[in-house]
Amino acid sequence: MEFSSIVTASDMADDCVDLLIVGGGINGAGIARDAAGRGLKVVLVEQADLASATSSASTKLIHGGLRYLELFELRLVREALQERERLLAIAPHIIKPMQFVLPHVEGLRPRWQIRMGLFLYDHMGGQHRLPVSRTTRFSDEFQHTLKETILHGFVYSDCWVDDSRLVVLNAMDAANRGAQIRTHTRFHGANASAGRWHAQLIDQSSGEQSTVTARAMVNAAGPWVEDVLRSVPSAHNASQVRLVKGSHIIVPKLYEGDHAFLLQHPDGRVVFTIPYERDFTLIGTTDVPYERDPASVTISREEIDYLCDTVNGYFLRQISADDVKWTYAGVRPLHDDDAANASRVTRDYKLEFADTDHLPPLLSVFGGKITTYRRLAEMALHRLEPFIGNGSENWTADAPLPGGELPHGDFEAFLAGVQRRWPFLPEPMARRLAHAYGTRISDFVAAARSLEDLGTHFGAGLTRAEVDYLRTHEWARTADDILWRRSKLGLHTTPAERQTLRQYLENNKEV
Repeated sequence: MEFSSIVTASDMADDCVDLLIVGGGINGAGIARDAAGRGLKVVLVEQADLASATSSASTKLIHGGLRYLELFELRLVREALQERERLLAIAPHIIKPMQFVLPHVEGLRPRWQIRMGLFLYDHMGGQHRLPVSRTTRFSDEFQHTLKETILHGFVYSDCWVDDSRLVVLNAMDAANRGAQIRTHTRFHGANASAGRWHAQLIDQSSGEQSTVTARAMVNAAGPWVEDVLRSVPSAHNASQVRLVKGSHIIVPKLYEGDHAFLLQHPDGRVVFTIPYERDFTLIGTTDVPYERDPASVTISREEIDYLCDTVNGYFLRQISADDVKWTYAGVRPLHDDDAANASRVTRDYKLEFADTDHLPPLLSVFGGKITTYRRLAEMALHRLEPFIGNGSENWTADAPLPGGELPHGDFEAFLAGVQRRWPFLPEPMARRLAHAYGTRISDFVAAARSLEDLGTHFGAGLTRAEVDYLRTHEWARTADDILWRRSKLGLHTTPAERQTLRQYLENNKEV
């Protein structure tokens, strides 16, 4: 498939589009992809980089949400388990199965409750390819990780995902199907005239102002969903967003193996430990009410101590704040269901039309989780159909995301082919590139016969060929876009290497 080049701000400037989407997180990108694939004329605007907020600050899981069963969110869990299977099929390069070990501790959730929950988890989503849950004794396995007083537990399966790449791949597919993706473009407000929205946009880099005329708008601004509504005169919504901060820490690898742990905390919450970037362990998350600017969210010392203390209650290896190599935090824009505790606020989504006094349709997205983004997008297009049409049938459940066309969905077989074709790639680099780009790896490696052919090496296997590809086809502008969202190579590069990359981008603003 040929790549569409990134559309400039001047393209389509005077045309009326079918759909203007505000927000370049997973929901906005998913809706743009679905709509463009139905033949609709789409513009998506994002005030910063794609996945620059909540959608790159998740726990990196595609999962049903085992904990949501005890909140009786059965519909959400069933839908999420079904989506887990669909997403694994269409993006096997950035999504992979993972085993989760759930130690049992006396005084917390009883064994019968966990067994019942896992039985439901195994069966309520229909047929699936992942192994079913089982019980285990830690004298037989995992005994070198957990404290000797923890004797038994459970093992179940879910999936891991590169969350920010999932967003980018949806945006790429949307662009390939005709959508215009405009990053670093702020939605300033909209007014209605003659049954159309006239939205004012500002380019964050140049300050240039432009207008897009649209038959309908989708407000997928995440933590800023209410800010967008306030910028549209006469737009009112019954629902409200509830902001909840979730924070994570990255520490040196705590144990060998590709499995994760789900650790129960006495307060009723759970904390995951997940193998991360080969040399590290990801630990998260927290649930803290948040009322400040979502753009400036950071982890607190109390959250770091909370996560360290949870791990120290289970693992032989003890950690402290001094072991933390990196942190990240995000603000979940949950649908406010009046739950008393932040950790019990629903993770389900709600799609709601604004009461706009007979103005054009404005559909806002409240809540949601990364696992259900594709289904959310499908539902959004169904809600919009009476206003803008979309005669084609649902299509995203079976269409691979860019790079996901792996034969039989077999990543290891695909990786073996990559290593045969480009034997000069070191194994860690070949694996990373195969995971990140899937079949699209050939778009910037194809002609290379040596590492030198890929150009300047910026450290940790990042080359000029890859950097230029990301700038041309994936909207990357800054070093942070490349090192922390398109990849996680910021964990593996030195300050000097990162500065070299920044200097290259500054000296080569056009590709």
